[in-house]
Amino acid sequence: MTHPTLVLPLLAPAAFGPLVLFTVVMSITPGPNNAMLASSGLTFGVRRTLPHLMGVNLGCGLMVLALGLGLGTVFAREPVLYQALKYVGAAYLLGLAWKIAHAEPPSEENSAARGQPLTFAQALLFQWVNPKAYVMTAGLIAAYTPQRGFFGNLLLTAVVCSAVNMPCTGLWMLCGSVLRRWLHRPAAVRIFNIVMALLLVISLYPVARELARQLT
Repeated sequence: MTHPTLVLPLLAPAAFGPLVLFTVVMSITPGPNNAMLASSGLTFGVRRTLPHLMGVNLGCGLMVLALGLGLGTVFAREPVLYQALKYVGAAYLLGLAWKIAHAEPPSEENSAARGQPLTFAQALLFQWVNPKAYVMTAGLIAAYTPQRGFFGNLLLTAVVCSAVNMPCTGLWMLCGSVLRRWLHRPAAVRIFNIVMALLLVISLYPVARELARQLT
């Protein structure tokens, strides 16, 4: 008599490569998380930005699981809820862009004026108002998570998402920190922060286009 196996069918090797490639492209290209991490790395340094980085990556993995396990169905049944969350997130990102653009250059004298970096919990929760995070997680679930052995594949997808996301987003944090050593002039720091703020605003273009379409 044979016993049923507990091993769930997982992604085939041929599907694993495209999954990783998609995650790399979505994680390393400019977006809200990367702009904020670069600015935080410049303003606060690597050590103080690490909780922010960890929150981003765990948040992305948990988002894959939540959407895959049914939250996407809730949004499909209640599209108003999804739209409201998306627009609240866009407004929040605009506020962050303003804050980043007006951040004080890093120095001991103005450390109090610069405020505090995002905490682990804040970065984790931020993923739920991040439009790019929805695009990334929806793509991972729809295109790269096979239905056969879905729950095992969903868990693997979430792990891959967090694991691949970490070095990609961490690179932006490190770039910001490295620039901290070179951007000694307040004007240069201001320009860098304004560029990061503009990236945040540009990342909201799909939301703005959809809103304009609804209003016309």
